[in-house]
Amino acid sequence: MADVLAFAEQRDGSLLGVAREAVWVAARLAEGLGGTAHALVLGAGDLADAAAELGRFGASSVLVGQHTALGEYNPDAYAPIVAEQVRSGNFGTVVFPATTTGKDLAPRVAALLDVPLATDVTGVEVEGGAIRIVRPVYSGKAFAELDIDASPTLLSIRPNVFQAEEGEGTATIASFEPAVDESSWTQRVVERKASGEGALDVAEATIIVSGGRGMKDPENWNVLEDLRDAIGDGVALGASRAVVDAGWRPHGEQVGQTGKTVAPKLYFALGISGAIQHLAGMRTSQTIVAVNKDPDAPIFNVADYGIVGDLFEVVPRLAEEIRALKARS
Repeated sequence: MADVLAFAEQRDGSLLGVAREAVWVAARLAEGLGGTAHALVLGAGDLADAAAELGRFGASSVLVGQHTALGEYNPDAYAPIVAEQVRSGNFGTVVFPATTTGKDLAPRVAALLDVPLATDVTGVEVEGGAIRIVRPVYSGKAFAELDIDASPTLLSIRPNVFQAEEGEGTATIASFEPAVDESSWTQRVVERKASGEGALDVAEATIIVSGGRGMKDPENWNVLEDLRDAIGDGVALGASRAVVDAGWRPHGEQVGQTGKTVAPKLYFALGISGAIQHLAGMRTSQTIVAVNKDPDAPIFNVADYGIVGDLFEVVPRLAEEIRALKARS
């Protein structure tokens, strides 16, 4: 049971960035275990072209389950299919993304297979034929290093932590139509609301510009939007729980323990004090830049770069300098 399966999440027929990361991690694990990496994609419509690219990230084959009922994620449909593929493929390890979907799906599959699940993994390697993982504990204040003694081994990886490297490999595509009994479903998707037209999901972004109560008023978010636009592509707007609870920003932008856990390359914390529940969702960001008027704000304890000052003076100046730098280059 040395082969590894990665659940490759798609949305509206396009693979998410974390799908490539999951496959890349699966390939590294398979190499250490002496097996091969495979991927599983579920959805509606033709997914073969999207699935084919996973070969460049280490998948030797991609299983594509297509059914009209799988167009929207539904745990009653997805979990049994994934569990059955794990059993029939005799996979020893399964890698999920720790996205909103992955956090709902992975524990359900673990329950069906009656095995434990290592969640929100930020480091993983093979030592002596066993899988060793690293994951944050105590709201990110510490990291635990664990050996997983279970078969199959299930784990979910935090998005944007593992940098998937693209190669020249190819994957064989095997399509199948899973059996789906909609009459047994206990829940159904009745509506899906986007956080904003064309808005990038904070869980997918490589750069996040987040605001907190220091923004003073929802009308002031144009300051953050201007910084986002100055930086360019791949930037999402984020928010603290306080401003989401106040109705200033949509819940889809909330970063923190009760929102989304993110790990972008660059995180701007603007007017955010740094409550522990917020830090739990972003402290594994590669680089953190904080701007706050309070020199004792907890956010400065985790920031790589900190500016004590009025964000309404600092942030526009920062956007101006970024535009000037890009113009020179």
